[in-house]
Formats: sequence, structure tokens, C-alpha cells
Amino acid sequence: MASLHETAIIDEGAKIGADVSIGPYCVIGSDVILGDGVVLKSHVVIDGLTEIGEGTQIFPFSSIGMAPQDMKYAGEKSRLIIGRNNVIREHVTMNPGTAGGGMVTRVGDNCLFMVGIHVAHDCQVGNNVIMANSSGIAGHVSVGDFAVIGGLAAIHQFVRIGEHAMVGGLSAVEHDVIPFGSVTGERASLSGLNLIGLKRRGFDRDTIHGIRAAYRGLFEGEGTLDERVDQVADQHPENAVVQQVAAFIRAESKRGLVIPKSEHDG
Repeated sequence: MASLHETAIIDEGAKIGADVSIGPYCVIGSDVILGDGVVLKSHVVIDGLTEIGEGTQIFPFSSIGMAPQDMKYAGEKSRLIIGRNNVIREHVTMNPGTAGGGMVTRVGDNCLFMVGIHVAHDCQVGNNVIMANSSGIAGHVSVGDFAVIGGLAAIHQFVRIGEHAMVGGLSAVEHDVIPFGSVTGERASLSGLNLIGLKRRGFDRDTIHGIRAAYRGLFEGEGTLDERVDQVADQHPENAVVQQVAAFIRAESKRGLVIPKSEHDG
């Protein structure tokens, strides 16, 4: 049975699942769908064509599903779809999609969005993603499963963050981050692999050794990047992680790759 505080304003068109808890002064729009067990602590605003999966918790002063911050947005009926068992802390903003980006912003399951996070229009966020305080992803960004984005980091529009990647705090990321990569810096450069994340998530020693060797081949080898990708993929045909990185680099990119800082960069 749902628990609805008397001060909450819930449009009659909203669909409220079983055992939902809506706290004081929340405002829920007519097209909102809340799955079973969703918890809105207090002062949460949810509007638009927004769907929130079961077990997700949203903390005070978050604004979810309001119109995108995009000058080209013309009121199209775009969507925001948030998965299951997410924790969305205070002052988080998440916007729906636009006609220019597929009409949907999507967030996976089991993610943690700390205080002050922004997820812009047309973003695609995977499962088990962590975004630390006051970081943000601009429009059309994709974030792979298990990626971690550090506090106050800013991700440029159209950037791809690969699975299991780590973005350091205060980093400005203008280019794609390879899966399992670790990037840091005011203008982020690739500083290595997210080895701690690999170990925590149970990747075996041989797999980790393979990706370390592949990393050296990709960024320290001879020839063009395309040639190095082919060579590394051929050298590690049975290593699924290496093949995943190779596929990521070969895929179409609008922003190019974050690469290691050279000795000549100062």
C-alpha cells in the first residue's frame, strides 16, 4: 500500500506502484510512472514523460524529468526512463531526451548519483554507475556499466565513457574514455587503467595482464592508432576485455579519444 504525505501534490494521471512512499511537499506530474517500492524523501519534483523503476530512492530537492536545457527543444514529447534500485541524492537534475537525440534519456539499474549531479538530455547511462558530488554529463553522453565519475568532473557533450572507466575528480573530459581507462586532469588525459576497479569486480590475473599489455601496445607502439588497434586485437584474440576496448576505439566517435599526455605536453 502506498504511503502518500498529505502535503504532496500528485496529479490524478500519475501511475503509482505498490508500496511507494511519497514524502512531504513532493510534486508529481500527470505522465509520471513510479514503480513498486519507489521512495521520494521530500521536496522532490518529477514531471514529464518520466518512468522510475522499482526500489529507486530520490532525496530532497531533486528535479527529475523537467524540460531539457537545450535551445532546440520545442516541447516534443520526449522521455526520461530511470531503472531499478538507484539512489538519487539531493539536488540532482535529470532531463528527458530531444528530437535531435533519439527522444529519450535513459538511466540503468543500481546507480548512485551523489549530491548535485546533472544528467542532461539524450544521455545513456548504464548499470552500476557512480557519479560523485557536483559532477555532470552534458547532452548525448553515454556512460558504460560500472563507470565512476569523480566529484566536480565535467563531461563534454557527445563523449563516450567506456565500461569500468574511472574519471578523476575535477577532470574536464572532452574526448572518449576507453573501457577500463583512468583519466585525470584539468583537461583530462589518460593516466592508465582502472586496475582497482578491475580487481574489485573479479577480473582474473591473466585478463588484467592482457589488458595492461594491450594498453602499452595501443599507446606506446609504432604506427597509426588504427594499425595498433588491429595489432593488439590480433595478439589477444581470447581476451574479451582487450576485444571490448578494441571495439570501442573502432566504433564511430564524435569527439575522438582521451590519450596519454606526452612528455612534450609539459
